[in-house]
Amino acid sequence: MKLASYSHKGRKSYGIFTDNGIIDLESKIGQTYPDLKNLLQQDAIEIARRYQNNPIDLMASEIVFLPVIEAPGKIFCVGMNYAEKRREFSETCDAPTLFVRFPDSQTGHGTPVVKPALSNEFDYEGELAVIIGKPGFNIAVSDAMQHVAGYSCYMDGSVRDWQHAWFTAGKNWPHTGAFGPSMTTVDEIPDPHALSIQTWLNGRMVQNDSTANMIHKVADLISYITTFTSLSAGDVIITGSPGGVGKKRTPPLFMYEGDQVDVVIEHIGHLSNIVVESDARHQLLAS
Repeated sequence: MKLASYSHKGRKSYGIFTDNGIIDLESKIGQTYPDLKNLLQQDAIEIARRYQNNPIDLMASEIVFLPVIEAPGKIFCVGMNYAEKRREFSETCDAPTLFVRFPDSQTGHGTPVVKPALSNEFDYEGELAVIIGKPGFNIAVSDAMQHVAGYSCYMDGSVRDWQHAWFTAGKNWPHTGAFGPSMTTVDEIPDPHALSIQTWLNGRMVQNDSTANMIHKVADLISYITTFTSLSAGDVIITGSPGGVGKKRTPPLFMYEGDQVDVVIEHIGHLSNIVVESDARHQLLAS
């Protein structure tokens, strides 16, 4: 089952995302579970599953996709987690590289990704996102996968010329990270480390790898993170990008207004966004 967050005629909602359209859940169970994050917090995915054979309520063309989880309590990003990427950046540290994103740095599938006007090095990074479904602290590796609700695609846009000595300033400009289009529930993905992952820029494949090549696996990341902080339902872990990023190409390859960036992960989904310049985005929102 795939679950998506969206707005329709200005009303925020969520539902079951199918090949034919959307089964709206907010109109059916919204009084008890007002959004997808709350559904996870109340451990109610099986309640949603009761409606998966219902007739379609909306076409995908009628909605505006929101980030799968619009306001996660915590968004952890993992850097240097694929062998090729580590070689590109001459990374030698054995511990997971972690940094955070803020919720307002996200946008949804099919909505603009915003290149900051102050940047000339806006880079693409396609990644597998892990959505937490069960809270925990100090979680053992052997128990970690029981805490996962599902998976999604993420385009972890990097403002390279603002990363400086560390990543925070380069990862938290508004609407630079795309998250979606939906969450594929964990029962459909028996092994998150057996998926092809690709990023495309203007129809050109720029990243092509397998999640089998992650250095730190999903269970290890959950266990590591929860040694120092708790995870809650609706929190997100973005598990790192393969090699092939624009910063390390010769010549460098960055994103500009009008570019289309796509992240495709086997059995998970196809995330697609158009890049706009920040001033153009402000004009769009004002119109």
